[in-house]
Amino acid sequence: MNLGSLTPLLVSLLSGTPAAATPAQATQKPATAQAPAPSSVPGIAPLPGQPNLLASGVPAIPPELRRRVLQYLESRAATLLDVSQDGKQVLISTRFADTNQLHLVEQPLGARFQLTFTPEPINNAQFLPTDPRVVFFLQDVGGGEFYQVFRLDRRNGRSELLTDGKSRHEQLDISDDGKWLAYGGTGRNGKDTDVYVAPTDNPKQARRLTEAEGSWLPAGFSHDGSKLLVTQFRAADDSDLHVVDVKTGERRQLTPREGKGSVDSAALTPDGRSVYLVTDRYSDFAELYKLDVDKAPPTSPPPSLTKSIRWNVDAIALSPDGKKLAVKTNEDGYSRLYLLDTKSGALSPVEIPQGVMGGLGFPRGRSDVLAYALSSSKSPSDVYLLDLRTKKSTRWTRSEVGGLDTDTFVEPELVRYPSTDGVKVPSFLYMPRGAQGKVPVVVIWHGGPEGQSRPNLSTFIQYVVVELGMAVLVPNVRGSDGYGKAYRAMDDGVKREQSLADIGATLDYIASRPELDASRVGVYGGSYGGYMVLASVAFFPERIRAAVDVVGISSLPTFLQNTQAYRRDLRRAEYGDERDAEVRKVQERISPLNAVERIKAALFVQQGANDPRVPQSEAEQIVKAVRNRGADVWYMLALDEGHGFGKKSNKDTITMATFLFLEKHLGSPSSAASGSSSGSGK
Repeated sequence: MNLGSLTPLLVSLLSGTPAAATPAQATQKPATAQAPAPSSVPGIAPLPGQPNLLASGVPAIPPELRRRVLQYLESRAATLLDVSQDGKQVLISTRFADTNQLHLVEQPLGARFQLTFTPEPINNAQFLPTDPRVVFFLQDVGGGEFYQVFRLDRRNGRSELLTDGKSRHEQLDISDDGKWLAYGGTGRNGKDTDVYVAPTDNPKQARRLTEAEGSWLPAGFSHDGSKLLVTQFRAADDSDLHVVDVKTGERRQLTPREGKGSVDSAALTPDGRSVYLVTDRYSDFAELYKLDVDKAPPTSPPPSLTKSIRWNVDAIALSPDGKKLAVKTNEDGYSRLYLLDTKSGALSPVEIPQGVMGGLGFPRGRSDVLAYALSSSKSPSDVYLLDLRTKKSTRWTRSEVGGLDTDTFVEPELVRYPSTDGVKVPSFLYMPRGAQGKVPVVVIWHGGPEGQSRPNLSTFIQYVVVELGMAVLVPNVRGSDGYGKAYRAMDDGVKREQSLADIGATLDYIASRPELDASRVGVYGGSYGGYMVLASVAFFPERIRAAVDVVGISSLPTFLQNTQAYRRDLRRAEYGDERDAEVRKVQERISPLNAVERIKAALFVQQGANDPRVPQSEAEQIVKAVRNRGADVWYMLALDEGHGFGKKSNKDTITMATFLFLEKHLGSPSSAASGSSSGSGK
């Protein structure tokens, strides 16, 4: 069972939601006579008791705030990674100490038996199908995302490094017969990602199965292990699917050479003669198709097997006997599950609780049970097993939420509002219960840019709404995934300038709601969402009071020049090529760093020192530029983190500081808006 679906992979490639792990590269810098300063920001210093977390301009966290936030910080979630061949053991990633680690669950709501105890997070792993006492996993160091492949032997609890310790590796896959291990790696030149295969009984003897320019990643073995599906990824809307002979390396392209489209999920039938493919090549939405391997690529569009569903199919899982195909869809942000009878083609919905599904897969030896993960706005991700005979789901994990009463949590309202070019922006609005008068609003921009905000549990949002009494608005502006490829492409390249109108439309919507206080608006976002935060305060300065930029882009040209080499061409496909003079002119015009004199809002910048996607320089150049104008800017830098914060101690302190910042500058819901709406609330 391969739960490493292609959709999370695309998010990883696209500078999307913060990754949980980091780079071995961070530990391999050449020795120097004197180590360089960790930051160029004046006055930055380690926090007491946290030498890896540096701060400048950030006040101490009041003890009463620390006590108030504590329970919200103790929420955990269970990520489904794999199920044993007999369906009796579930492999999950969850956190009981400082980072996510591997755990085993052997019965419904049974004890979570911890398998790994390392300081770095582990969020990607698979059983060896023929022996679940062996687990292969990916892990990095310090948030740098230079993941390495490890082999854990549960009989002695020891893990062995299988890869070179310095290249980046991703997308683990193991053949059903347990003989072959596959993964992507940059070992050849540090820039291109090739597919490697290795015998599981001698996994250090890996060989390159593909050797070509760009990003090539494994997407699933045939049942007998003789063939491997491989994805060639160029952009979210431009991928191809190939099938490769594992022994000879002979490769055949399955998708047409003309045109372009996504490759979101794929699975070979048990006989290896056909492949189920999810792509948006033939429609505005990603739909399910079946291709004949011997006749591929098709010369005309094949019939869609999900034509009746006008939303994206975002993952599939094929039963070992090939008779059932589980189909997961994304319908206005919520997940739905369908079963396809592969013989008749009949597609039938399966009732599951409302929410957002994560991993999806069959045990390799059973076709009567389907494993999945599910979260909602009131509950964290947990693992379920669905009996396909009775259509009943059994819960296998129950993750804690700090002892809080989740009935006090708020479910969002799905709203839409108009922007330019006929766009209607879908958004989730969380309103505090029983609020009197106008309430402040925090707008949260997602990353990606081809990300999507969905209604799963965020204790960050719930704290802001329930404890601070503020509304939270979470837009999916043009360029977001989940609403068709035309909508997703509306911000590509120089069209990003037009997409900034969605910021203004969001602020107009806030002003149109009588219960929302348009004079007290804050913005928060990470990665590309951090760019949107900075764009909000630079290009709509009179309308924003407070801004929290997490690992965000401050200048599009410098970001493209300084991001890791293996990502640069992938990002140019989205943002445009900064080497083109006309493209660069637009990028310079919409870069917040070049409009820093307009920024009036209070600013809080957060960064991981080992970030391979949005480098530390993006954070520090905006901090120094705003401070040069005499403004007060808070800055926090985690030395042992990358694109986001995966260590609980760091995340807790940064989150508490964020709540302090929002409360200081936006005030409580009952307080009158003081000063002009353009002020920073200082």
